[in-house]
Amino acid sequence: MPSRSQAHAALGRAVRDLRHGRGISQEDLAHLSGMHRTYLGGIERGERNVSYTNLKRLARALEVPASELLERAELHENSGPPA
Repeated sequence: MPSRSQAHAALGRAVRDLRHGRGISQEDLAHLSGMHRTYLGGIERGERNVSYTNLKRLARALEVPASELLERAELHENSGPPA
């Protein structure tokens, strides 16, 4: 299993929370962002180190500024692991 840093896991939780909040599937988000579903799954599990370009693509697909996506990730990171 790939290593999973707290920061990567927090970003994954932020992406997943926003995706769930919009009621879209992982497959739909992958399509909207131009990514493969398995790559997106790796992001949500905190296994991928997302490039700036892909971060922007995700934010656009989730209809939020990239800064909001990062802010949500930082909130998750500061709150610790999920319950």
